[in-house]
Amino acid sequence: MPQTGHLSDVLVYTRTEGYRHDSIPAGISALRELGEAHGFAVEASEDPSVFTEASLAGRGAVVLLSTSGEVLTPDGRTALRRWTSGGGGFMGVHSAACTEYRWPYYEELLGARFSGHPAVQPGTVLVEDRNHPATAHLPPRWEWNDEWYDFRDNPRRPGIRVLATIDESGYEGGGMGPDHPVVWCREVGGGRSFYTSLGHTDEAYGDPAFRDHLLGGLRWAAGVAV
Repeated sequence: MPQTGHLSDVLVYTRTEGYRHDSIPAGISALRELGEAHGFAVEASEDPSVFTEASLAGRGAVVLLSTSGEVLTPDGRTALRRWTSGGGGFMGVHSAACTEYRWPYYEELLGARFSGHPAVQPGTVLVEDRNHPATAHLPPRWEWNDEWYDFRDNPRRPGIRVLATIDESGYEGGGMGPDHPVVWCREVGGGRSFYTSLGHTDEAYGDPAFRDHLLGGLRWAAGVAV
């Protein structure tokens, strides 16, 4: 993985006001273990008051891990927007796409909003861009078990770099057709945003390939990997 610097402290936010994923503790543990192995601290919180300009200052990245519903205060939204616009790194994981439906900027930051999903089942992820630290280690066809999200709109548009799609012919219940992105990234304001729709199950967070996927996305979002 190309490296251009050291990742500083990371905030992992897991507040839920809708569906709560049982895998959240496994996700926190995985990110903490990645931090221990790679030299960055992880603070996990469900307290909206952590989103202030003072608290975000100096962070390497903010991760919304399987959040749901309206999880930020108006002041927290302002702080997060200023921070990302000023160069902060953002990573959304799985149901981060089911979050902050009432805040238009959040859709711009994330790139798309969740609309539904079939049952958890195996599928084939088609890695179309392996020139990214989140996908460089993955095979072109990656067999994976997850909850395959559909989105209200296809995020593939100018300014968004799609890294991987899901082959809808290989599972039941897909609703987006032959072009169904599941991982993408973008620059927004002065910062970077990375989103992976993967990560529903506990087992995902113990998988070395998925952990490297998260680490690569996080490092890219923080601007310490290219």
